[in-house]
Amino acid sequence: MYALFDADSSTSIAIKPAIVRDMAALARNAMLVEVYTTPKPGLVDRANNGAHQDMTVETFERSTDAIAPWLARFTDIGIQSAHQPVDRLLAALRPLGRQCEQAMFLATAGINTHKGMLFSLSLLCAAAGRLWQQGKILNQQTLCEVVAQATEGLVARELAANRHPRTAGERFFHQYGLSGVRGEVESGFQTVRKYALPVYRQALDEGADRNSALLEVMLALLEHNNDTNLVARGGLAGLDYVQQYARQIRQDTAFLSTARLQALQTMDQQLIQRNLSPGGSADLLAITWLLQQLER
Repeated sequence: MYALFDADSSTSIAIKPAIVRDMAALARNAMLVEVYTTPKPGLVDRANNGAHQDMTVETFERSTDAIAPWLARFTDIGIQSAHQPVDRLLAALRPLGRQCEQAMFLATAGINTHKGMLFSLSLLCAAAGRLWQQGKILNQQTLCEVVAQATEGLVARELAANRHPRTAGERFFHQYGLSGVRGEVESGFQTVRKYALPVYRQALDEGADRNSALLEVMLALLEHNNDTNLVARGGLAGLDYVQQYARQIRQDTAFLSTARLQALQTMDQQLIQRNLSPGGSADLLAITWLLQQLER
């Protein structure tokens, strides 16, 4: 859907401090945490394959294994380019990002499992490396700030200025004003920080296990995220259906209740029947988990 890694640059990879290992491990775990969270409406998880005929949990595991070796290299790029202006970071990442995408497609026989998530994770890994090299505090706020600074103007350059849209993401911007993953990174993951992280913190404070807490996050994201994956499958009507459905569940059932879990299971079947898969929200679920680890 997205032509995200499409610029030319070159980088040199050298030192590998602990931040490289740690951030790469967090990013890898975030991909697995997302697919293992169950039940996620319309998405691949431990219960079923959601609205997908070509993906399973095993597909996501193979994809994760293929992407994992590249994550430390994204952090390396952040370290090596820390002396350069932040607006050069994305250009430095893109050649490696394209190679990582090819590794993913090779592992999944051409299936797009993590392309959007990879774009976000590569930026977060690089931002962590940059902050470490500059001797600055690394937390949720500073990490998101660097991502926002590195992608400032991205929507204007690659979506608004593109008068001949070719990809679905480009068409959705011109038709509906939806900016997708580009808008999310340029905002410094505003949807995650405004809606998802507060819900996750509340659930953890109330003693919820990880899966239950992340299901609450998923519902919040389904209600508030303008997921272009849903638009691709069901148009604006599909997006509106999912947002209204999630909003109704949150209104009618109690936080962390059995009734809410059962409602999610029913929603899963409804989205499967309608061939709706909120893949963009799944990506943000992984980002939410990763950012929360930095707080801890």
